[in-house]
Amino acid sequence: MKLKDIISYLDSAVPLTFQESYDNSGLQVGEPEQEVTSALITLDVTEKVVEEAISEGCDLILSHHPVIFNSLKRISAKTATERIITRAIRKNISIYSLHTNLDVSAVGVSKKMAQKLGLINIKTLRALKGRLYKLVTYVPEDYLDKVRKAVFEAGAGVTGNYDNCGFVAEGTGSFRAGEDTDPFIGEKGKLHFEKEARFETVLYSHLRDKVVRALLESHPYEEVAYDLYSLENDNVKEGLGCTGELPEPINEADFLGMVKKVFKAKGVRYSEPSGKNIARVAVCGGAGSDLLRDAIAAGADSFVTADIKYHTFQEAGNRILLVDCGHYETEKYSEEIIYDLLVKKFPKFALRFSKTNTNPINYL
Repeated sequence: MKLKDIISYLDSAVPLTFQESYDNSGLQVGEPEQEVTSALITLDVTEKVVEEAISEGCDLILSHHPVIFNSLKRISAKTATERIITRAIRKNISIYSLHTNLDVSAVGVSKKMAQKLGLINIKTLRALKGRLYKLVTYVPEDYLDKVRKAVFEAGAGVTGNYDNCGFVAEGTGSFRAGEDTDPFIGEKGKLHFEKEARFETVLYSHLRDKVVRALLESHPYEEVAYDLYSLENDNVKEGLGCTGELPEPINEADFLGMVKKVFKAKGVRYSEPSGKNIARVAVCGGAGSDLLRDAIAAGADSFVTADIKYHTFQEAGNRILLVDCGHYETEKYSEEIIYDLLVKKFPKFALRFSKTNTNPINYL
């Protein structure tokens, strides 16, 4: 299988356009035309992980954290990052990372955390914004079904758990073909009126080129009239963090014990207990303390995340039980997400979970 086939699928399932501006998700090392036979899945790419890939015969490493995050001015093997890149290139190992685009995905890191905690009625905590377009076009009535089908098959018309979503209104269009045209209907130099359908639908920003191409290829007109509007609507399924409810409320001590056990944390830091039961929970994988106010506004009794600073614990007070169980611990299950995405699409492609513990933090 060519690496580009895996890249294309992952970019459709977890679009790179969803990543934060500071991020560097995507292909880190390798050539899209390269043949790959097996992949090693890991949270981080370390020198030990590269050696593990070599020993296991894996020619692709799939990670959550990118190995190239900051700018590189040289590759001289003086730093761990430089050595990882050099070793991977010499051994013909490609590296592909899904970082903040996986964080905000509807099947992403926070959703997996919520599922591991057994939460129900899971919803996005802070929805993604500015990633939707509305497409409006005008089609001869007899060609409406053809155009609709092509646009929907290209991925447009998805709203939440619904697809093929669109709106149609009847009207009359007018145009006059110039001398250098080849009009599908009407005559050169004569004003023409045609019964048309106004068709509109929504699409994600990463599908823009694909959907427009489908429109142009299926539409009968020589010159296709269409408009694309950027929308401010929230992407209700994609975004940072999740909220959900426990099947039954439990006391704070039992909840803290459950968090420690579920995420296999060697230690859990938490804010001042309030003495009330935990029923509604907010979660965010990795460094999610910026979502504290969102969690409080959502009515969460507890917010589980990582990398929480001293003053953030103070801000929480006893309004919400703020829990830090570790960056590595909250994101470790990203490996399962990557595995599940690929095994459904490429069931015969060899996938292995890394056995290397890449957690840089130790506890006494």
